[in-house]
Parts: sequence; structure tokens; C-alpha cells
Amino acid sequence: MHTRTLGQGLHVSAIGLGCMGMSQSYGPNPGDRRAMIGVLRGAVEAGITFFDTAEVYGPFVNEELVGEALRPVREEVVIATKFGWDIRNGTSLGLDSSPARIKTVAEESLRRLGVDSIDLFYQHRVDPNVPIEEVAGAVGELVQAGKVRHFGLSEAAAGTIRKAHAVFPVTAVQSEYSLWTRDPEREVLPTLAELGIGFVPFSPLGKGFLTGTVNPTTAFTDGDIRATIPRFTSENRAANQALVDHVARLAAAKNATSGQIALAWLLAQQPWIAPIPGTRRRSRVEENAAATSVPLSADELADLNTIANRIGVFGDRYNEAQMGFVGR
Repeated sequence: MHTRTLGQGLHVSAIGLGCMGMSQSYGPNPGDRRAMIGVLRGAVEAGITFFDTAEVYGPFVNEELVGEALRPVREEVVIATKFGWDIRNGTSLGLDSSPARIKTVAEESLRRLGVDSIDLFYQHRVDPNVPIEEVAGAVGELVQAGKVRHFGLSEAAAGTIRKAHAVFPVTAVQSEYSLWTRDPEREVLPTLAELGIGFVPFSPLGKGFLTGTVNPTTAFTDGDIRATIPRFTSENRAANQALVDHVARLAAAKNATSGQIALAWLLAQQPWIAPIPGTRRRSRVEENAAATSVPLSADELADLNTIANRIGVFGDRYNEAQMGFVGR
């Protein structure tokens, strides 16, 4: 797999791996820890070098899993994790990006991951109670101390990105972006292009919907976050099916999968974009990694954009409570 360069010269595989689902959010968690370690190590064998985790995933257990799995190949991979939550007794009580909390989380994440330095340290969500300049300054101190290598933001608005970058260089911004979530195109992507910051789309497969494995009759299991998301009501899934069907037809014509088409579309948007699809299965890891070998012509890209714009998307990507934490 070829690599891509985010801001500040950070080289990562063109396709990364989002690890959250190995510990939460998509139904009953896998009971076989060794199997998940096998998936992570299989990803490295498939050429993936970019792995995304966070303290709040679990909480805590996802960092431990990623750290254990990647320890034998530590020097070959880039591990991103995140700070920004007030977590007590295993429960997140809200946001906390105070400088003291950031430094405490860094120490705890280093220990759980079993590494000497965090490659990419994201603010998970913008904290309205802490000026972003203070956040950037705190992470900058961690970089100077050798505990963090790069600073990132997640779900931040363009103005916030500019303010942070003016204090300490931002390497990457992570937000949801896919064929059916185009919000970053209006302001965030132009800002990143101007400032030389990389972009890391999470949920690049629409939380599974763009792969064609979710349809209007799918019943979500207990603990599956999609059951709480307006975009995934059965009515909205039915309304959104036209986009998935169109992607599937193009995939069949190119001897590819729908997921590979969705990822190839993302890769074609900018050379500094590196999506991080998540999965619990090694076969899906290998399928996603192979998306780098699926070329899309200018006409095919234009066709996908036209159909996505014409059909639109039915349903918000988060519920009202979840939306309170994004786009600041």
C-alpha cells in the first residue's frame, strides 16, 4: 500500500484502521481478545500502518488492546489516540480539555499503549470551556517533552482549527466524511488545504451503510449505536438506499465491492486524506486495504458526485444530544 503525508510530514498508510468497534458501539463486543489482536496484526500484514484509538473507547480497554497487538511492530506503525473527556469510574461525564487533564491523559495513554511517545494526539471534541489556544499550548508542551509527536483535532470547525494552528501546528483533523456526509467540504477542507493540514475521515463507509450490508430491514442488536442515529431509522434507510444501489452498480462494473468504491472516492478527493474504516474482521481489513488499487476515472467521480448531490441524504448523522459535541 502506498503512503500519504498528513501535516508536519507525518507519513501514514493511505487506508488506516479505526479500532473503536473492537471495544464498543456496534453491538455485543467481541469476546475473543486474541481474535481482535489477530485482526490488528493482520492489518499490518495488509500494509496498514495507521491505527486510531481513544481513551474513551471502552473506556480504556481499546488502547490496551491496540497497544498489546502492535507492540511487536511498534516502529512500523503510527498510533493515534485522543483526549478530552472527564471519565470517572468508567463513565464519561462530559468534556474536559483542561491543560492538567490533557497531561494526565497523555501519561495514562502512554502506559496503556505501552509506548514511549504518542504519534498523533487528538482533542476528541472541542471543549467550549477551555480556549483552544490553551489546548494547543498544552499539547505543544507534551511534544517538547517528547511524549507526543503530533497534534490533532476532531470534529473542529474551521475557525477553531485556525486558532489552534496559530499556537501549535496541527497535523491532522479527524471528522466524519463520506459520499453521504459531505459537511467538511464547505469550510474545513479548504482551510486544511490552505494550512497544510491532513484530513482523516472516520466512518468513511457510512457506518456500514455504503457497503450495502445494511438495508431497511436490518435489525440492530443491543448496544449498536446506529439504533440511536436518525439517519438509520428504517424509513431513512429506505430513502437512502438509492445511493447505495448506485454505488453497487459501479462496483459490479469494476469488479470491486461497494465499500472499495466508497473508499476510492475518498482517496480521490485529496492526496492528504487518509480514511480510517473500522471493522472486526480480517477479511474486511484486506478488502478495505485493496481499495487503493481501485482507480476511478474523472467521469466516474463526477457521476458519483452528481448522484449523491441529486439524491441527498435523509436523516441527521447524530441525534440531538450527540450533535452538541460536534462542529465547534
